[in-house]
Amino acid sequence: MATKKKAAAAKKVGTVMHEFKAGKLKSSSGEKVINPKQAIAIGLSEARAEGDDVPPNPVHKTKK
Repeated sequence: MATKKKAAAAKKVGTVMHEFKAGKLKSSSGEKVINPKQAIAIGLSEARAEGDDVPPNPVHKTKK
């Protein structure tokens, strides 16, 4: 069963995507963001920093 994001987190991601589409979104290094997946990741990260209920980042396990 898929879980839904909270409204506050979805709103934050929407705001960041508008910045991305307008070409105004910058990464932490100051460079222009050109990848939509990176823009979504920035929005989720900002939502987590504000304390919104967002699932944690996925953990990639390596085979031993």
